[in-house]
Amino acid sequence: MITMDDIIREGRPTLRKVAEEVTLPLSDEDKKLGNELMEFLENSQDPQKAEELELRGGVGLAAPQVNVSKRITAVLVPSLDPNVEEPEFKDVLYNPKILSHSVQGACLGEGEGCLSVDRDVPGYVVRQARITLRYYNAEGEKKKIRLKNYPAVVVQHELDHLNGVLFYDHINEENPFALNEGVLVIE
Repeated sequence: MITMDDIIREGRPTLRKVAEEVTLPLSDEDKKLGNELMEFLENSQDPQKAEELELRGGVGLAAPQVNVSKRITAVLVPSLDPNVEEPEFKDVLYNPKILSHSVQGACLGEGEGCLSVDRDVPGYVVRQARITLRYYNAEGEKKKIRLKNYPAVVVQHELDHLNGVLFYDHINEENPFALNEGVLVIE
């Protein structure tokens, strides 16, 4: 089981490397890692388990964050509607790739955080508002989905991890809260 002790922090070389694609069909080892990444997210979003295991809450966790340089990431975006239990998006993504994206940018009003970054980095992280994503799931099925707004932002954050990029690389150093016209701010 993955805990906060298994998650490497900024400064470690694996976080800045471009991760290797996994081979298909998936190895048992790659499937197991995907399951463990998802299990961490599920535990981190369960208030009781998160407290018991001392986990920071997360909506995504990529293999490089546990020091494995492979193109695997788990994403678990809970429903924003308190009456809906079904997550907005949940899957383990193997070899994910953005096929297309909107021109419109989007960012989170409160900025982004990261399980591999133990400090607050203020500023807007502008990403694409909508993306079309292709990936393979744990069964080896090729998936193609469209995501928008918060789930799209989360997936782009995770794909950055597979490319050696951290969220604060996107923040405007001179004016962290500067936004171009038309950028959607997601609250």
